[in-house]
Amino acid sequence: MTRIFGFAISIMAALSSAPAGATDIKVISAGAVRGLIAGMIADYSRQTGNKFDFKVGTTGQLRAIIASGEPADLIIASATLMAELEQSGKMLPGSRADLGRIGIGVAVRAGAPAPDLSTPEAFKQALVGARSVAYTDPREGGTSGIYLIGVLERFGIADVVTRKAVLTNGGRGAVEKVAQGEAEIAVTLISEIVAVEGVRLAAPVPEALQLYSVYAAAIPASSTDPAAARAFIAALTGPAMAARWKAAGFEPPK
Repeated sequence: MTRIFGFAISIMAALSSAPAGATDIKVISAGAVRGLIAGMIADYSRQTGNKFDFKVGTTGQLRAIIASGEPADLIIASATLMAELEQSGKMLPGSRADLGRIGIGVAVRAGAPAPDLSTPEAFKQALVGARSVAYTDPREGGTSGIYLIGVLERFGIADVVTRKAVLTNGGRGAVEKVAQGEAEIAVTLISEIVAVEGVRLAAPVPEALQLYSVYAAAIPASSTDPAAARAFIAALTGPAMAARWKAAGFEPPK
């Protein structure tokens, strides 16, 4: 698999602050960055010998996992959840790094025509006209699922769409339903759309309805190896990674 050569350079720079020898790093991450971070972990592991325990979930699931006291060396979460964790004193002061922001889009199966999504009214009609709509079950606490329910209620079409909803426990699962032909469209974070084969991004939702989510990384105060976590954050945020974040649909945080 082709990788960005510059990643090796960013790793070498990060290693100057890393502990000698390989180590184990436990990462708890939002599903929105699953594909991107998993690929970076694979590269980093090959370069450093470090091993990773990588767990993902929706914002609601992460909140429950962290509240349970499950140990971690690094947490990657939405800025909203990260702010909660910082206020609770669970994170090392000064360890936070904002990674990027991502918007919400609509996925269709590869080769299928894209609906008109140019205006809020067009988006409404696309939701009404679709045979089925996949999205994260709002009860799972996922950003995109909660967002969509709010939009449906605003449009007054919640009953229409929920009757044909294909609910999943995460955004990637919703996109996979489209790839498998089990849903006509999916509404979720763009990073979860571009990471799945067999689908394509029809378009972001109209700007007037768009919701951008910033994702950040930080080190829990309970981390057993904060130096290793800092080195990995440095690799994630190095200049060589900018193109990779962009390809995954992320914009620089604002």
